[in-house]
Amino acid sequence: MGRPTIYTEDLADEICERLADGESMRSIGRDPDMPSKATMFSWLRTKPEFLAQYEIAKQESAESHADDMIDIADNATNDWMEMNASDAEKQAYRVNGEAIQRSKLRVDTRKWAASKLNPKKYGEKTAIVGEDGGAVKVEMTDSELAKRLAFLLAKGANDATE
Repeated sequence: MGRPTIYTEDLADEICERLADGESMRSIGRDPDMPSKATMFSWLRTKPEFLAQYEIAKQESAESHADDMIDIADNATNDWMEMNASDAEKQAYRVNGEAIQRSKLRVDTRKWAASKLNPKKYGEKTAIVGEDGGAVKVEMTDSELAKRLAFLLAKGANDATE
């Protein structure tokens, strides 16, 4: 039996469950019991219900990436390497910088992905606030405002004629 190529709700549900759990379309497409990546992309173009389900699953996958970040950061496996010591009583360890850097890369990659998949929750927050976190106050006299508006209108008129 070959790869599935016919769209079904059951297949769509399984694909989207796996996506929401943080698995990539590439990984799902490698599974011989699942449609190829090209087939899934075709369904995204031709099946609006699959596209809607996919978009929700991708946004939910940000949660999976956030969970993974905590698991990776908390896992100290391979952070230390035992060194061969000539004296059995003197056991020595050294930091495994490569494992630590790989963990940092894995966390940073998931952080980036989560910020793109769910920017409202995981994206960088940019806030422009005034004094004590309040609203920004713009103080300008009526005369200054009139001059500024006249300048901008004249500039706009000049830009339009060029």
